[in-house]
Formats: sequence, structure tokens, C-alpha cells
Amino acid sequence: MNQPAVEVHDLVMRYGSTTAVDGLSLDVQPGTVTAILGPNGAGKTTTIETCEGFRTPQSGSVRVLGLDPVTDAKKLRPRVGVMLQSGGAWSGSRAHEMLRHMASLHAHPLDVDLLIERLGMGTYGRTPYRRLSGGQQQRLNLAMAIVGRPDLLFLDEPTAGLDPQARRATWELIDELRGHGVTTVLTTHFMDEAESLSDHVHIVDAGRLIASGTVAELAVAGAEDTIRFTARPGLDLHALMAALPHDTKIAEPAAGQYVVTGAVDPALVSAVTSWLADHDVLTETMHVQRQTLEDRFLDLTGHTLR
Repeated sequence: MNQPAVEVHDLVMRYGSTTAVDGLSLDVQPGTVTAILGPNGAGKTTTIETCEGFRTPQSGSVRVLGLDPVTDAKKLRPRVGVMLQSGGAWSGSRAHEMLRHMASLHAHPLDVDLLIERLGMGTYGRTPYRRLSGGQQQRLNLAMAIVGRPDLLFLDEPTAGLDPQARRATWELIDELRGHGVTTVLTTHFMDEAESLSDHVHIVDAGRLIASGTVAELAVAGAEDTIRFTARPGLDLHALMAALPHDTKIAEPAAGQYVVTGAVDPALVSAVTSWLADHDVLTETMHVQRQTLEDRFLDLTGHTLR
């Protein structure tokens, strides 16, 4: 098995009497997009800043690309791209000027003009950073993080403040970087972003890892999926149950309102509709509800992501 691109083991970080990170352990596999999710104050930012080398572990250990992010910072810096949620550029520097300066610090940077075009940055190249909108600053911060062709990319809220078109372009770029073997560690307050981009998700709360897995694994671990349909009241539920997988449940909570609960897949949907057709039952409505990553997050933390 490949060595993880990021390894966090029993990390503890405190601010005075407050424990921000409480024995956290997680890893990030190379060539993947991994999301770290948690409510505000969960310890995400402190963990990421420690991985980036901005903070020294008070207890536990962190390895990034097999190196110590503090003592081996000089070796890591050319291989790691960092996009902060805010800041990252000199307030008086012009957008394109700042990006070209960042490119000049790397041995084999991306083509700056192509990157400007790809991220839709052509119209504000001479605008000072402090006068850019939040979304424009985000695009510049992302461009500066990737212009050096990093092996590992840390992205903090990469699409905050972006319009839908720019948001989609950012998603496509992250996916393209994955295709080139770049490892991305992502924090986001947009659950659909985590679901669309992530190969793996770590959920953190109160400084501890409380769940980990793929989006599908985490959703399956939560409440069960359902098929809801309406039909004439009083169907023979025992007969319908006999036609379905053994771990499936069915109920009629209100007259003519039916709920099938279990592992919903095409075979189960087909079994339900086939039984109804065989018994000359016409459904008025049918709705399949799959559990989502957001459902699981709410179950685990008691909070919505934002």
C-alpha cells in the first residue's frame, strides 16, 4: 500500500485551557480528494494549519509527503500548494502581477496565461488585491496555490463567494488535478461540494474524528433509505413483504400511504413495482429517498454544516 500523503497521529493542540484538537488521527491517500468536514470550532483549521507547517504539534505527530512539515518545510514548500480562506496576497499587488510573481518562484510553473483564462481572471488583472471582490480573491488564491504544480494541495473553502459558473469551473479543475495525480485536502461548508468532489471524507467534531469513509459508506452507515408510494388503502403488506429482501420493512402509516425501508437499489424498486403490477395496483405517486452525506453529518454532530 502507498504511504499516505498526509498522516496525523494522536494530534493534540490547545489554546490556553481550550483543547482545539483532542487526540485526532487521520490520513489522506495519495492521488485523492479528501474532505475534512465539521461544524465551526471542530478543530479543522488548526489541524490543516498544523499539516501546512504553520503550527507545531503540541502532542502527537504529523507527516506530510513523508516529511515533518515544520523541520522539513524547505523541502516541502515546492511540493505543497496552500489556498487560505482569506489573505494570501499583498493587499496592494495587482492580480496578474501577484500570480506571475508566484509562478516565478517555481521551477516548472503552469502557463500563467492559460490559468488566467481557465479561471476567468482576465477582466481584473490590473486591479489591486484589496479591491477585488471576495470571489475574485478566491480565484486568485486558488491560482496561486496550483501555479507551481504541487504534489499536494490544501484548499480552505475554495468556492466561497463564487458564482455558479466559477464554482463549477473550480470543481472541474480540482477533478482534473486529481487525474494528474495531485492529492487534495479540502475543507468546505458546502455539502454538495464534498459529495461531488471527495473520494474520502473525515468528519471531525470537538477536535476528534467521529466518522470516516467514502460518501456512499457514510450515507449507508446512517438512517435507511426509503421508497414512498401512494395507492389504494389496505394492501396486503405481508404478501408484499414476502416478495422483498428479508431485511426490508414496509408500513402504511396513513391510509394509502406506504413506506418501504431498507437498502434501496434498482432491484428493490423493481421488486416493489413488479408486485404492484402483478396485483393490479396503480400507484399514484412513488418517491425514492436516499440518505445523503448531510443526513449523516447531522446525525453525528447535531449540526448542519453551515
